[in-house]
Order: sequence, then structure tokens, then C-alpha cells
Amino acid sequence: MQVHHDIENLPAFRNAVVTIGTFDGVHMGHRQVINRLISEAKAVHGESVIITFHPHPRKIVSSAILGIRLINTLEEKTGLLRELGIDHLVVAPFTDAFANQPAEDYLANFLIGKFHPHTIIIGYDHRFGRDRLGDYRLLEKKAAEYRYQLKEIPKHVLENISISSTNIREAILHSNIATANKLLGYDFFFSGEVVHGNKLGRKLGYPTANLKIMNDEKLIPGNGIYAVYAEVRSQKSEVGKENSEKQDQTSDLIPQTSSLLKGMMSIGFRPTVDGKKRVAEVNIFDFDKQIYGHTLKVTVKKYLREEIKFDGLEALVRQIDQDKIESLKVL
Repeated sequence: MQVHHDIENLPAFRNAVVTIGTFDGVHMGHRQVINRLISEAKAVHGESVIITFHPHPRKIVSSAILGIRLINTLEEKTGLLRELGIDHLVVAPFTDAFANQPAEDYLANFLIGKFHPHTIIIGYDHRFGRDRLGDYRLLEKKAAEYRYQLKEIPKHVLENISISSTNIREAILHSNIATANKLLGYDFFFSGEVVHGNKLGRKLGYPTANLKIMNDEKLIPGNGIYAVYAEVRSQKSEVGKENSEKQDQTSDLIPQTSSLLKGMMSIGFRPTVDGKKRVAEVNIFDFDKQIYGHTLKVTVKKYLREEIKFDGLEALVRQIDQDKIESLKVL
């Protein structure tokens, strides 16, 4: 899959079959549309093209969105779409100027001018242009003039996508990982930079990787204890550039990025030790490498229990022992 961020220098697509959307979650509902997109492209010996936007359009057009939370970051979404066999992903910058262009200009200058589509696959309720005045009827009206075919995404598919997206977000927020993973069609995951904590876990015999979530828009599961897989990624690029020699010296200490490590995760305020700040920390089983400054990808397999305040550290450790046993059963 080719990824394009510069819409002024797009390639000449061959019989482009295009669809447009945010595709947050790239979940099972979205995959119905994507499968159809790929099928239609193959039928005309063309290329499948997904147009998405960054930042999320609601951040630009809605003053009511104070803290938008997304199932996927742009990087995650790109990776998921790549796995599905899309030919091209175009990430169009969504700005005030872009949002406020007249609908016919959007169609003529952006959709036709940049993509020259053979086929457009779009929902009946799709809106575009200033005041969202552009719609399916305008696309239908202009199809002959611009020589594209127009295919409608059925209402029931769109409703399923919307309901699924809402249910997935709610499930993640309320620790219902089983439901979220079923609707997604894959296990929910997120990433964070490993940062220094108070080292309490090490004293208890369960050292943890404390995570700084790098994208404020990324949805994070609700408080509780989870069975997870962890994957150590390379250090952040800016750190790597400054410390390339140091990384070369310690590279043998870091597992390959494809290594899935078993572990358990705690998200919450750590009430037993009177924690004041919400933290996400992962105990990786049988692992003693120094990974500060590295990115840890966490794949959430199962919610184990709620966060509890125990009567002292001994009781906490006994419960953590049990959490590890339960995690290993899952993993």
C-alpha cells in the first residue's frame, strides 16, 4: 500500500475506485466497505484508493468536541489498512479552508482534479463542502459530466458502522475488552513511551514499564487489571538520532520488534499506595531489559479485575501473584 500525505503530488491513479471516510478503528463494519472497494477495483483492473483526513474533521468543524478520543492513531490506522490490501491511502490535511470550500469546488478541484475516479463508493448520507451542502445527490447529478460511476453504500451497512464505532469506544472505556475485540475483529492495542516511575513495582518483585501515552487523542481502556502482550519497539526517532552510538552499544539488550512478550497491565490510580495520578504500567513476565525511552506496544487480551485498595502491600502482592496466574491462563 502506498501512503500519500502530499495531495499536490499524487500519482496518476489507474481506474481509481475511491471511498472516503475516517475509518476510525478499521473494524468489522468498515471492512465490509473495504472489501467492496477492493472487489470493485479488481473488476475494472483499477486501483483501490481510500481518502481519509488528518486531523479528524470533528476537531475542525465542531466547537463542541473538547477532547476527541479515537480508537486508532493515524499510524495505527495506516498499519491496519496496509494489512487489508489497499493500493493507496491518501491522508488529506483537514483545515478550515478545506472544510469551507464550496461543495462543487471540493468535487471539481479535489475529488475529480486529484483522483480522476473511475468509481466513487460513498454512503447516502455523506456530506462535504461548506455547511456540508454537498451530498450523494450532487455526486449523482455530476456523475455523467465527470464520467465516474457512483456506487452507494447501503444504509444498513452505514448504521452498523456507526453503532459498532460507538459500542467499541464505550466498551474500551468501560473495560469490556471482550466486546471491543469482537467488534474490531482484532485485539485492541495502544503504544506508549517507557518512562521512569517510582520503582515500587521492582520492590514488590513485579517491575513495571510505566507508559507515557504519546497521543492525547488515543482512547485508553478503563481502570483495572488486564492480561496483555507487549512488544518492545525502537526508541523514539529524536532520541535515536541523539544517541545512535549508545543504541548501537545496547541493541543486543532489546528484543526484536516481532517478539511478543506475555504480561499484565494495571491502569488506574494505585489506591493501595495512595496514588494521585492515573498511570498505565505493564509487568512483562520473565523480562529484565532496560527499555526506558523505547516504545511499548500493548495488545489487550482480557480484562481480569477492577482496581482495588488492599490492606497493605503484602495483600497487594498476593493478589498480583494471582493476577499473573490468571494472565498466563489467558496468554
